[in-house]
Amino acid sequence: MLRTFLKHLQLSAIKTHSKPRASEVLTSHLLNRGKPYWTSYFVRYSSVKNDQFGLSHFNWNVEGVNYHILRTGCYPFIKYHCTKRPYEDLTLENKLFTFLKVINIGIPTLAYGLVSSFLIRYHEDILVKTSGETVRIFFLLEEDKNSMY
Repeated sequence: MLRTFLKHLQLSAIKTHSKPRASEVLTSHLLNRGKPYWTSYFVRYSSVKNDQFGLSHFNWNVEGVNYHILRTGCYPFIKYHCTKRPYEDLTLENKLFTFLKVINIGIPTLAYGLVSSFLIRYHEDILVKTSGETVRIFFLLEEDKNSMY
């Protein structure tokens, strides 16, 4: 099992040159949804370049609209929760969430990812405009695209 896991990591490292960045998928999803009030999705680590490593809570600007992003790695996924909100300095929260993940040795996030693998009920394919790649993102439930909550 360990050998299979290490081989998967090796293959993931080799394939990363043709994958879109996770940040590009994030932006494309928010634009495809018409800049929603909120959204929450998973993307597989193996589908993207993880260019937001170390970011847990941060601002993300999409064509003049600010989002607060809660992001965590939960193998085999990266989980994003996005809420349209005014810009705030989230440095302290980002450090706090990152600290909590480190002192827990990532065990809760790993458990969340593994359990989510069984709970996911819906997916969408996102065309990443900057790279032309299509990436599948996953949802626990199909979202009401016009919902404020």
